[in-house]
Amino acid sequence: MIAFIKGTVDSLSEGKMILESHGIGYELNIPASMFDAGIREGEELKIYTHMSVREDGISLFGFLSREDLGIYRMLIGVSGIGPKAALAVLSTLTADNLRFAVLSEDVQAIAKTPGIGKKTAQKLILELKDKFDLQEAFEQKLAGNQAAAAVRQAGEPDAFQDAVQALTALGYSGTEALQAVKKVEITEGMDSEAVLKAALKHMF
Repeated sequence: MIAFIKGTVDSLSEGKMILESHGIGYELNIPASMFDAGIREGEELKIYTHMSVREDGISLFGFLSREDLGIYRMLIGVSGIGPKAALAVLSTLTADNLRFAVLSEDVQAIAKTPGIGKKTAQKLILELKDKFDLQEAFEQKLAGNQAAAAVRQAGEPDAFQDAVQALTALGYSGTEALQAVKKVEITEGMDSEAVLKAALKHMF
């Protein structure tokens, strides 16, 4: 098993990267999100990898973080989703957006992935929902935000969740609602209504 490769980007093409390390060029299948990160040829990178061994050959899949690799491995653990389909999901949605889509049961967001229909998206949500935690997802996005921590310590951990539910009741998708609420800088003393009003400013 190759856990990661540290080397220089030799070439980039759609869905592919050649990473040179100690004179060896490793061909990696990569998600589209890595292109959005602004990776360039000649850049030094540390890529976390997953090796897929199948009857038709051996393939390496590369990711910029352990978190993305972990999400990818969760995806291929879902019945009916193979290595390439899992990569397609992470090319359509970032790891964070996928987590929020699963937690909010946003079938349409996941079904935008080429080759992933509504039924497969529903299965993915069903199998992964228990592996994600809404509170943890927000805490990861709000890491280092002492004000948010103060709110949780003050016994108001449900303010943002209530705001998410209110936004979805207003007709926004679960993913849109979660994305808006996570942008709110929650301060001590903010109740659900205050968080909702602040989140609405990010919807326009």
